Amino acid sequence: MAPKAKPKPSPSPSQPPPPIEDLFTSLNRHIERSEFEQAVKVADQVLSTNPSDEDAMRCKVVALIKADNIDDALSTIQSSQKFTFDFNYLKAYCLYRQNRLDEALESLKIQENNPATMLLKSQILYRSGEMDACVEFYQKLQKSKIDSLEINFVAGLISAGRASEVQKTLDLLRVKATSSFELAYNTACSLAEMNKYTEAEQLLLTARRIGQETLTDDNFAEDDIEIELAPIAVQLAYVQQLLGNTQEAFGAYTDIIKRNLADESSFAVAVNNLVALKGPKDVNDSLKKLDRIKEKDMQNFQLARVLDLKLSPKQREAIYANRVLLLLHANKMDQARELVAALPDMFPDSVMPLLLQAAVLVRENKAGKAEELLGQFSEKLPDKSKIILLARAQVAAAANHPFIAAESLAKIPDIQHMPAT
Repeated sequence: MAPKAKPKPSPSPSQPPPPIEDLFTSLNRHIERSEFEQAVKVADQVLSTNPSDEDAMRCKVVALIKADNIDDALSTIQSSQKFTFDFNYLKAYCLYRQNRLDEALESLKIQENNPATMLLKSQILYRSGEMDACVEFYQKLQKSKIDSLEINFVAGLISAGRASEVQKTLDLLRVKATSSFELAYNTACSLAEMNKYTEAEQLLLTARRIGQETLTDDNFAEDDIEIELAPIAVQLAYVQQLLGNTQEAFGAYTDIIKRNLADESSFAVAVNNLVALKGPKDVNDSLKKLDRIKEKDMQNFQLARVLDLKLSPKQREAIYANRVLLLLHANKMDQARELVAALPDMFPDSVMPLLLQAAVLVRENKAGKAEELLGQFSEKLPDKSKIILLARAQVAAAANHPFIAAESLAKIPDIQHMPAT
């Protein structure tokens, strides 16, 4: 006889949603405590009750951004067309975080030029490499009461090749270089740009001391302090390298890489500078070190995406150039050719890809082709012809082509009366 079926329990009546006021109290509490993922969940509860609640939608987008969930923040903004609130500023910020810089600027076009918008524009221009335009915005923002504006202002001036203007700018802003460890660091970088290496070293040591005191007072853990101060440690090693203290610099870079207590960009710069310091010694070890900063799932060498976002074009170019040179020293010609072929698209305004292409041809015993290539481009790029012609002269001299070397030097007007010429 079959067993009798058990009666199914009847469903309990669904719980009514909490009152909107309680949900907003909870939402506010989560945001104040930086519990952004929880804030998103509560915002969704409000929106499930009232899909047109603009405050909840705005809180959700901001919480997603604060939680570094940029993709979801952008898709949420794109699904919020029915709201009257203008999400274009937040959309521009998300696009900036995704490195979609042209789209980010486009999204800000219809925004009022208030301090927040101008500050975001300056950051987008900084990342785009448009340094003079970036500095222009910082100059317009001088009278706005924006926290730590001077830190970014100084960084912009340095990247624009205007390091000599830094001290005058600090005087105008009535700010001392030692008012924060970040500003001391940036000002030290400006001194290094002006070849004032001893002064830069002293200011970096001061920046490190101020940073140690500030972060200790803010109850940072020891490892977190080391990560926060990693840019100072790397720059200090670089200045020591320029001062000729190569052993100290070598030890500092090695220690930073070994301990791996640095942000991604500082770690990458330490790796690159160590590789440059070692030169052609222990090439395979240097290639392995560079592999630590490449995109993990890529077969070919490509910098990790986070480094594409954080490093300047100049820094990225230096890493790729060193990679090519190491491949040439290791006689890995196929990899060198492949990487060199990709560089013109990455750095369209630079002559470095051309010089590396010539280096590959020389390594293949095709000095004549290298001379021809450099000759063609010296005519196509007259504003950059000096470095191209100097490279051509060097290639020709090494290949025992004295007439081509002399002809190349003769085409550079501003070195004609120098003894070396």
